[in-house]
Amino acid sequence: MRYLLNLLLVVLLVPGVCLAQKEPRARPNRARDLGVPFDGTPGALNAITDVAGVEVGHSTLIAGDGELKVGVGPIRTGITAILPRGKNSNDPVFAGWFSLNGNGEMTGTTWVEESGFLEGPVLITNTHSVGIVRDAAVAWRVNRGQGNQPWSLPVVAETWDGWLNDINGFHVKEQHAFEALEKAAGGPVAEGNVGGGTGMICHEFKGGIGTASRKVEVRAPAGGGGASYTVGVLVQCNYGLRGQLRIAGVPVGREIPENPAYSGDDGSIIIVVATDAPLLPHQLKRLARRAALGLARNGSIAGNGSGDIFIAFSTANPGAADPSKNVQLTMVPNDRMNPLFAATVEATEEAIINAMVAAETMTGANNRKVIALPHDRVRDVLKKYNRLAESGAN
Repeated sequence: MRYLLNLLLVVLLVPGVCLAQKEPRARPNRARDLGVPFDGTPGALNAITDVAGVEVGHSTLIAGDGELKVGVGPIRTGITAILPRGKNSNDPVFAGWFSLNGNGEMTGTTWVEESGFLEGPVLITNTHSVGIVRDAAVAWRVNRGQGNQPWSLPVVAETWDGWLNDINGFHVKEQHAFEALEKAAGGPVAEGNVGGGTGMICHEFKGGIGTASRKVEVRAPAGGGGASYTVGVLVQCNYGLRGQLRIAGVPVGREIPENPAYSGDDGSIIIVVATDAPLLPHQLKRLARRAALGLARNGSIAGNGSGDIFIAFSTANPGAADPSKNVQLTMVPNDRMNPLFAATVEATEEAIINAMVAAETMTGANNRKVIALPHDRVRDVLKKYNRLAESGAN
């Protein structure tokens, strides 16, 4: 009943329009389909959900057009939720986080740093909705009887969508966080203008949610035995100037200079790295740092106005937080982590481009228009620089 009343209130505040709770139609292509060459071998889905147990859900809010009226719209925003072991698990995962540039927010990270654990989902939304989403995450876990403590410190991160969205209208509500969490599932992940990425801009093209993964072999020195692991990355990308954009090393942004957005590096990027490799918290911090190198491959300089904040977790070592006994753990030795570093860099690079390829042109507040990355032009530029690959399957 509370959900229905809140939804009715939002609809009444936006005359003549409806609040879209479903994800918009996905574009048919991903970066590999355009012939963008990437290093490494992706998983079956080329998504963070290639890491077994990881679930992703979105709540997408799109309503209204025309002049910005604070509290009314236009609305172009949402929430994305990442659950390391799925909705029904109460088993924390080892985690580490890193801030490349701190003009942003990711709540709960002081406890991640102190404890070494991520104790619930990661949620991503817009800058001015962090508080309500954090409170909703607490309520959701309480309602489900989850939590190993009598208190909760959720991880909620943000990027700014105020160019397209009525960000000061506070349209994200508790029920939208519940929706993203309850809709979370394994399998293919919707990208582009969905969830927290709905109103985001990347290199002055339309940005949003993107994901990718890598399969790697981690072998012992001198030809010893090894094991196969997966690294998956999900990004909410909202950063960068047009001229900085590089795709597969090619200065695509300089080659497609027309129709830039607001000409300022005042956005941010949130990067979530998941792996099934058995890593301890200090090693996951090392993995989170490597996401910065994937970001740099695409041209980011981590500008002063950009909040570039990353978190990495491992689904290995289940039961590591069990307080009832001493726990035996497994870990990849530091000397064998290089393949995991490479996988993180590669998957981050591709996830950002996947977000831009999937995103569609959007018009929002005050009729501001942000164009989608033009697929044909990208192919032409890659061909010009002899970097166009055959289309892939992912």
